[in-house]
Amino acid sequence: MSKMKINIPLNRVEGDLEISVDIDNGIVSDAWSSGTLYRGFEKILLGRGAMDGLVITPRICGICSTSHLTAAAKALDAVVKVNPPPDAIRIRNIVQMTEHIQSDIRHAFLMFAVDFVNQAYKKSPLFEEAVRRYEPFKGETVIQTIKETKKLIEIIAIIGGQWPHSSYMVPGGIVSVPSASDLLQCRLLLNQYRNWYEKRIIGCSLERFKEIISVADLNAWLEECNSHWESDLGFYIRFTRAMGLDKIGRGHDFLLSYGSLDLPSDTKIKGSKDQNFLIPSGFINNKSIDEFNSSKITEHVAYSWYMDHEGGKHPFDGETKPYATGNESRKYSWSKAPRYDGFAAETGPLAEMVISGNKLIDDLITCKGISVFVRELARIIRSIELIPIIETWISEVSCNGNFYKSPGEIIEGEGYGLTHASRGALGHWVKIKDGKILHYQIITPTAWNASPRDSDGIRGPIEEALVGTPVQDISNPIEVGHIVRSFDVCLVCTVH
Repeated sequence: MSKMKINIPLNRVEGDLEISVDIDNGIVSDAWSSGTLYRGFEKILLGRGAMDGLVITPRICGICSTSHLTAAAKALDAVVKVNPPPDAIRIRNIVQMTEHIQSDIRHAFLMFAVDFVNQAYKKSPLFEEAVRRYEPFKGETVIQTIKETKKLIEIIAIIGGQWPHSSYMVPGGIVSVPSASDLLQCRLLLNQYRNWYEKRIIGCSLERFKEIISVADLNAWLEECNSHWESDLGFYIRFTRAMGLDKIGRGHDFLLSYGSLDLPSDTKIKGSKDQNFLIPSGFINNKSIDEFNSSKITEHVAYSWYMDHEGGKHPFDGETKPYATGNESRKYSWSKAPRYDGFAAETGPLAEMVISGNKLIDDLITCKGISVFVRELARIIRSIELIPIIETWISEVSCNGNFYKSPGEIIEGEGYGLTHASRGALGHWVKIKDGKILHYQIITPTAWNASPRDSDGIRGPIEEALVGTPVQDISNPIEVGHIVRSFDVCLVCTVH
């Protein structure tokens, strides 16, 4: 078979993404990830009032708008050097974690698992079952996922007034104080979702699944009873292993977490690694976890449609100067190329779980390395960790508590807000002068994962994960789709 290039416009992702790959004798030998739309939020914000980012930046994305609001509010917290009261931190966390849970399950069963009914698998003995579960608009799990996640995000609407694009967080806390009735309603909605998730998605209690700490445990759990085998998680394990998705999509092996979900000072919940986050920060390079340092973040534009600068720039020095070159140069994406200490790092639930020390995920990677299977598995089981913590924080909120500490007027200063959206590390960097926004730079999770090459020509994480992948049918390159979708890409965020 001769060498050829194919272009693959991907649907079922947020925004506009094009993947190009070179295929040499049936193997992907090179890859390019391209964001094809420019939106300009960083330019729109310049010259506006200091607080305008709280209203404008959540509009970057209709799925993770709460995370953008969190990053914007934390950046202004840093500008005025104010620490929100513990109950305000709890409410911020409850809403953001709720957004993660609904996004994870919608992606897994409305976006990712739809590929299980691709005609490439028609001869598989699991195909008929996949169609029954995941056929678009008709599958049993598809319909239930839409219904149950729709009810869950009512929690965000109760606290934040609406979803998406709520703006209830402000520097110093929140402006929406939940009543006892509000909190009771949130608890009921979460309980309903937990019951459905345990019965339908994992086929057991959260506590039973948390006992699984190794590949051997996971295999034993799968065979233990019908409810495990017939659950959507059970089917996911059976199908992805049968189709070899545990053997493709590895990537660079560099994983990044900024740290996320600040711990209230008086909570029962304990973080790990002596950090003040529920999700610890860190950077993994060759299996060692290094301490995270935000000064090591840079963005490159050598292959992005922006005015060139040498090497990478820290977001406080970053520029957004669009320059559409057409075919005149090597540039091929509206996404910039973030790098951590020069490395093309992957972020998302997988990185968070590895850096948090999740024993099951660690054993899976030790046995077979990073793959499509383990990357998506981390997303499906993240709810097992988050749901009990949301329950605890709802019970700890005091209706008569303090939810706001006045930061005073915001005239001048600079700060940054780092958090994790559903897809991974998210940061906002802002400078204020004379009460106006002088500088605003945003780096999103998919900017990390779907980045183009950097100034040294190093591929982004998705591009690297595609290289070496066998493609059985170039007219239906389903393997490429599996790898790209396992990163849960969001291009509307990326090309903000």
